[in-house]
Amino acid sequence: MPRATTKTDLIIAANEQFEKLFKLIDNMSDGQQDAKFSDEMAKAGKDAHWSRDKNVRDVLVHLYEWHQLLLNWVNANRNDENKPFLPEPYNWKTYGEMNVEFWKKHQKTSLADSKKKLKDSHKEVMAMIETFSNNELFAKKTFIWTGTSTLGAYCVSATSSHYDWAIKKMKVHIKTSSK
Repeated sequence: MPRATTKTDLIIAANEQFEKLFKLIDNMSDGQQDAKFSDEMAKAGKDAHWSRDKNVRDVLVHLYEWHQLLLNWVNANRNDENKPFLPEPYNWKTYGEMNVEFWKKHQKTSLADSKKKLKDSHKEVMAMIETFSNNELFAKKTFIWTGTSTLGAYCVSATSSHYDWAIKKMKVHIKTSSK
């Protein structure tokens, strides 16, 4: 699926990938949904997330927390608070540490709560996207706070692209877990 470059494509891609993710999860047995990821999962790729996330809940709360980053960033900057996307002390070189903090924060979050949080935050993100015009989302230099990128690029990253990442992880989990 090509990366969205219009508001319509962003909305369609985000909703389609979200539905695809939950269809995969809903088709898993309860045992698979609750299971610890296999040791094979940690070896599925070189990126840190392959060993960081231990179960479906970890993946879902990760997506939820990135929705919160997007929502908080947009809302703050819309209210003239000059706020970077990544909170202090993190930057694009250290955001992996932030992801570990998100992981730690949610170790007592239940799978059911992680599903609800993600479904609710997806709705919030989609509602926020609806408030912007196509140009506001995809024309460069529309907002000073988006820097050299567009607001739409951030939205794509926090929705359809991130859902695609999660779908890949769910597929590996399904392949490496026993039903």
